[in-house]
Amino acid sequence: MNFSQIAYVAFTMVLALVMAGIIIYYFNPKRKKEVEEPKYRMLRDDDKKEHHD
Repeated sequence: MNFSQIAYVAFTMVLALVMAGIIIYYFNPKRKKEVEEPKYRMLRDDDKKEHHD
């Protein structure tokens, strides 16, 4: 293998590790409340709008 091929393999491995890290960070059970909160906030906002009309 020449340097170019090694660089492509290393870059691909780094990108795969970064992607895995992002997925692990995002789907961490400790963050579930923080991740889910905007969804419920949008639903609460819709409920408030319906009552004011």
